[in-house]
Amino acid sequence: MAEDDTVYVNASFIKSNRNATVETLNSEPSAELPGSQQQAAGGSKVTAERVAVVVLLAAAVIALSYTGYKYHQTTKQLQKLTDENAAMRKNITADTCHKCQEGWEQNGTQCYYFSTDKLTWEQAREKCRRNGADLVKIESEDEQSFLMQKLRDKMLEDEDKFWIGLTDSVTEDTWLWTDGTPLNKSLTFWSKGEPDDWKGVNNASVNGEDCVRMGEKYGSHLKCWFDKSCMAPQKRICEKSAETGRPTCI
Repeated sequence: MAEDDTVYVNASFIKSNRNATVETLNSEPSAELPGSQQQAAGGSKVTAERVAVVVLLAAAVIALSYTGYKYHQTTKQLQKLTDENAAMRKNITADTCHKCQEGWEQNGTQCYYFSTDKLTWEQAREKCRRNGADLVKIESEDEQSFLMQKLRDKMLEDEDKFWIGLTDSVTEDTWLWTDGTPLNKSLTFWSKGEPDDWKGVNNASVNGEDCVRMGEKYGSHLKCWFDKSCMAPQKRICEKSAETGRPTCI
């Protein structure tokens, strides 16, 4: 009997210890709970940040798209206005009438008068100015060609030349047009050997040849400028802009 009692006691002790252990395990707080809550809280924070970034990116994309659309619309409208302006200017030019008064000859938008009387260079210029013009200023090869063709029909002889608005009377060998602009040396039509400032006749022995006349009765080339004493009477070419108005010339 003593042995049976001992075994029982031991068995009861083991059972008691086992139950105590189970109860202890069941009664201890979970060590994973705080960590799980912290992880869940951290996950919520990261998710909120991601949502905010996505929202901001979406807003940026929308803003850029709108800006691009407005830029496209503005560019399109600007091009339309440019095209309309060009068309309007073209119509205005086409409808504008450029006319020269009677006795003047037209070339483009300019009018020219070829005199029949002879005056000194200063007198010739003054006569041109009384008519709202000035001695001609030649600014292109086309203009020189036009004048040469007209002069061949108007000159009675080779010495029957015409004053133009070019002089070096202020400073020797510094050629100026009547408006004060210097002669473009890449656009000149001097005859061979000119200007020579010859001092042989017509007071040239004192002042030389400081004014320019032009014309070749029989030549076919454009180089027909000659310096001449400003006191020598010559015919003249006056120039002024054509009058403009509407309606279109008929």
